[in-house]
Amino acid sequence: MIGRIAGILLEKNPPQILVDVGGVGYELEVPMSTFYNLPNTGERVTLTTHMAVREDGHFLYGFGSEDERATFRQLLKISGIGARTALSVLSGMSVAELASAVAMQETGRLTKVPGIGKKTAERLLLELKDKFAKALPGVAAAGLSPQNAAQADIVNALLALGYNDREASAALKQLPAGLGVSEGIRAALKLLSKA
Repeated sequence: MIGRIAGILLEKNPPQILVDVGGVGYELEVPMSTFYNLPNTGERVTLTTHMAVREDGHFLYGFGSEDERATFRQLLKISGIGARTALSVLSGMSVAELASAVAMQETGRLTKVPGIGKKTAERLLLELKDKFAKALPGVAAAGLSPQNAAQADIVNALLALGYNDREASAALKQLPAGLGVSEGIRAALKLLSKA
């Protein structure tokens, strides 16, 4: 099993890269979150990896952080989710955004990822709900543990009213703690109308 690759980055052709390790070129597929943080070609790169052995070949996936790899592996455990879909999820949202979507059970955020429909998003949220905190204690410790029901309801209401994730999250951060759902929605709408 190959768990880590360190070498010279030879090629970058999204989502594939080629890394030279001691004269051997390793072809890896990486999520766009990792791809955007890669150094220039010709420079050294170190990635954690996941190796998949299937009938049609051996495949190597690279990640810029251990949390990304752990999330990728967690996604692969879900029935009907393959490596391509897992890479798509990590390309469409960061680990922190995914953890937040799972904590708040936000189907809408997942359906924005290409290739993820409503049913797949619902299955992802259901299966990741309990496993995410166990598999990624670092993410849970970073304050992404499930938020209270009122905050989730406020965000869902703002999304239903046509605001995007960024606007809803920004408004939620400005609200005083302990507001009920209806007061929170009213206060958030006032904040968003001023923006």
